[in-house]
Amino acid sequence: MTDRIRLLIADDHPVVRDGLRGMLSSQADFEVVGEAVNGIEAVQQAAQAVPDVILMDLRMPQMDGVTAIAKIKLANPRTNVLVLTTYDSDTEILRAIEAGATGYLLKDSPREDLYHAIRSAAAGRSYLSPSIATRLMVQMQRPAEEHLSAREIEVIRQVALGASNKEIAHHLHISEATVKSHLLHIFSKLGVNDRTQAVTVAIQRGIVRVDGQVSN
Repeated sequence: MTDRIRLLIADDHPVVRDGLRGMLSSQADFEVVGEAVNGIEAVQQAAQAVPDVILMDLRMPQMDGVTAIAKIKLANPRTNVLVLTTYDSDTEILRAIEAGATGYLLKDSPREDLYHAIRSAAAGRSYLSPSIATRLMVQMQRPAEEHLSAREIEVIRQVALGASNKEIAHHLHISEATVKSHLLHIFSKLGVNDRTQAVTVAIQRGIVRVDGQVSN
């Protein structure tokens, strides 16, 4: 490879940025052309520096990594973004990939895996760390309604429509305590932490349509 791969590091932790810069400088075909401490800076520097690959953390102040990825890909679809994060939840993985990430790698991955992922991303090839690839395959192959009961599907449908717990209880003729219990079960089964994530995953799995209706 004669051309150096131009890299932008987007991470809000200075120690991580310094560590990555030092690690990447050991490779003759890598060149770090910029650093960003949040998603807003990542979007700005992506437009200014036009890197070949952006190493993007997900949890950053002012603008998160997923939002930044979407904005970067909208401005320049040819930009390759490699997520480098400590978060490996199904929701995080799917959101990043749907936003346009070329690859997804965990920060505790071996450095050789990182080098390979960067070179793959620069060539326009997707790269997922083995553990992420396995989880994503299981997620995509899982039947949409395998774990949710009929009542839980009714509850998540109401949540998708924007109903409060009180409104859901009234509509389904159950108590608010029962609604809360159903929501806790839904969160556990979908692997999420809140209502917004639950609706997002339910839509992704085809349990609920974008208009809030239950899929057939």
